[in-house]
Amino acid sequence: MSIAYLNGEYLPLAEARISPLDRGFLFGDGIYEVIPYYNGQSVGLMPHIERMINGLAAIEIKSTLTADDWKTLLDDLIARNSEVGENLGVYVHVSRGADVKRLHAYPENVEPTIFAFAFKIKDPEPADRTQAHQYSMITTEDLRWQRCHIKSTALLGNVIHYQEGHAAGADEAMLFNAKGELTEGSSTNVFIVKDGVVVTPIQDNQILPGITRRIVLDSLKADGSIPVEERIVTMDEVRAADEVWITSSSKEIAPVTKLDGKPVGNGEVGEVWEKAFKIYTAAKFDA
Repeated sequence: MSIAYLNGEYLPLAEARISPLDRGFLFGDGIYEVIPYYNGQSVGLMPHIERMINGLAAIEIKSTLTADDWKTLLDDLIARNSEVGENLGVYVHVSRGADVKRLHAYPENVEPTIFAFAFKIKDPEPADRTQAHQYSMITTEDLRWQRCHIKSTALLGNVIHYQEGHAAGADEAMLFNAKGELTEGSSTNVFIVKDGVVVTPIQDNQILPGITRRIVLDSLKADGSIPVEERIVTMDEVRAADEVWITSSSKEIAPVTKLDGKPVGNGEVGEVWEKAFKIYTAAKFDA
């Protein structure tokens, strides 16, 4: 059974309990992260921790844990879950804590609830386009809130959009704003490829600053063999793309070969994806 961490204590996940007055439960008032570890080696651990600390500051949750404290806690949790599997993800969740009443305003003098647990994740995909898992997506207007750069535990907007894709038999939903511009997926960031150039939307309040997105951009720019652009991307561009990818900590770089029931490009996993995935794979443990 997975060992969890809750407010300074390690215990079996099934025994972890929080108060029903916890604001994470009542309001989704918290921040979370999901961090992959392959054979005990993390991908983007410090960037994940940095994003979490920034998110906590953005919603004014005060935690005394430093970045090094978080690293020690999460590495320890992984070590305690070695029997669960070689490849693990860690879900870490910090809520504002439990008050004695339900009130929208931030309470004073409450301690944050810190919860984390490990779970088994799939083995990494091979960097081979003939073997890669192919994903399908639908497109839908982005109706979430305007602070998507904060990795909030209040994910109902994302869940509704994800369910749209699921109900349509797709793997994910791709979102666009009122101007017909690509934002992101319901649980992923999105890249397109056109004429050998990799393009992804600029980082603003409409999209999550994805850690895998960041590693992909940094590794491709450092390698220099594939041109990369961060800019506004229209949905017309998406539909005319040669390749479409989605990125996340659990999916890494996943090729999308069907969009709204139609093939992306020639309907096959692209050569640029294969090359980019090899570059990313060589760099991901250094992030």
